[in-house]
Amino acid sequence: MNHEISNSAIQVDQVSKIYKLYSNPTDRLKEAIHPFGRKYHSDFHAVDDITFSIDRGETVGIVGKNGSGKSTLLKMITGVLTPSSGSIRVNGKISALLELGAGFNPEYTGLENIYLNGTIMGYSKEEMDQRVEAILSFADIGEFIYQPVKMYSSGMFVRLAFAVAINVDPDILIIDEALSVGDMRFQQKCFRKIEEFQESKTIVFVSHDLSVINKYCQRAIWINEGKLMDDSTPEVISKKYQAFMLGTTLKTVGLSVASERNTKTFVQPLSDNLDVLGDNKARITGISLHDTLTGEPTTLIKPNQSVQLRISVQANDLIQFPIIGFSIKDRLGNVVTQSNSYVLEQAVEPLQPGGNYIFGFNYIFPALSRGEYMISPAVASGTQEEHTQHSWVHDALVIQILDHRKHQLNGLLILEDVEFYQFE
Repeated sequence: MNHEISNSAIQVDQVSKIYKLYSNPTDRLKEAIHPFGRKYHSDFHAVDDITFSIDRGETVGIVGKNGSGKSTLLKMITGVLTPSSGSIRVNGKISALLELGAGFNPEYTGLENIYLNGTIMGYSKEEMDQRVEAILSFADIGEFIYQPVKMYSSGMFVRLAFAVAINVDPDILIIDEALSVGDMRFQQKCFRKIEEFQESKTIVFVSHDLSVINKYCQRAIWINEGKLMDDSTPEVISKKYQAFMLGTTLKTVGLSVASERNTKTFVQPLSDNLDVLGDNKARITGISLHDTLTGEPTTLIKPNQSVQLRISVQANDLIQFPIIGFSIKDRLGNVVTQSNSYVLEQAVEPLQPGGNYIFGFNYIFPALSRGEYMISPAVASGTQEEHTQHSWVHDALVIQILDHRKHQLNGLLILEDVEFYQFE
């Protein structure tokens, strides 16, 4: 996208950030004293030749997997880091929430840190005196405001940092994943404030929650391995980013799985580091959601779309009377719906030791409101009322519900075919 510099709040022009990586601590000294200037380092491009601009009053989201360069970019915009090359122009006063605790002295009390941040922003003590009450009211941390912030929980840190950031009257507010910490009520309070800010401020924030990007942003920027991959509408970026992340996962499992992608029995292997419950006599090895018409795996779902959920299971023991099931939860952990082979009255043959099995559920996806949802698969044995859990994988698959309706209402479900009329 091209933007006029005169209307830009932030202008990033061919910016790179390069770090020198040394395989051995002594290599740095060798390089410094080598008579012929031999290089002992390799260059790591944390940010690689990125150009974009953000207009005054825009709300822009930045997405990308961990280590893609998002935080480094924000630190350069805020002046914490200096670009290796390129230029950054900022028109306006910036208030930023970067990594937890940034800009705070851990030995100072919360109240002292309020005045410290005010001084950094260029305010006098008298000006901060007029803002303290609003900051304390929004943070709502009680008597902890008089305690050193090193004693704060991460949630309390965010409360105070956000309260300070929004009450120093910034022209530009930058948030780097800070709101992922803390309780849901406070998060909603922050998002209401962000909505207020959108009327007159420029807002830039990083979030892995694509539903947040879609709801609050007019634009989204996708960064991967230090490069700008795309700059477009949140809807377009969400689709491309989700497809990219799914493809990345597939590539990591090797050619044997990749070659099966287009077959009717392909199931996406589980990601690492998932929470699993059960005795492991049988274990879930994969889960993926597929469009019924194309058979292709997808994590972007439209309400009332016809889908097939596939679950792969490996048996480590003989499992008599197996039950295969799943549940769908919203981002607060509320169970939206669930199903299993037992309640569907579909008997499953015993699972044999060492056997690998694939099971499928065909259904019309519920008309859920736009946002992120998690699917948890399970394998058990017994009955619905009395069963043994062998493997329950929490939040194994994250999906995104898309809704192209012009207006969005609150609530979990979308009412379909609603008729409205007035009585005579």
